[in-house]
Amino acid sequence: MAVKFKLMGRKNPQDLQAPEKYYATAMPDGEVDMEYLAEMISEQCTVTDTDCLAVLNTLEKNIIRELKQGRIVKLGHLGNFRIGISAVGQDAIEEVSALDIHKTRVLFAPGKKMRKMLGELTFRKAG
Repeated sequence: MAVKFKLMGRKNPQDLQAPEKYYATAMPDGEVDMEYLAEMISEQCTVTDTDCLAVLNTLEKNIIRELKQGRIVKLGHLGNFRIGISAVGQDAIEEVSALDIHKTRVLFAPGKKMRKMLGELTFRKAG
């Protein structure tokens, strides 16, 4: 199955007078929640969907707990999660402090199977 995309017009922020250019943008085709994932997993093994959901909820809590500790969380071939920060630069090393950090985010680096899947995607225009 192909991933849908739509066209999105964007102005050049460096030249607002320039004509708009159009870019392909991935378009979601629904969403899947934890309950649905648990149900799918339970259909593929001998564990009940309730047990699968309990494991997925615990996994979520533990990923958050470990990220709070500054650890990289590796999920096998799926990929790795880690914390990323943006900070104000200072002139001298002694001036740098935690107060300079103004933005935090979770970074995801895809693993082998995820990268392979990305290389095999096909696309079709929506609509």
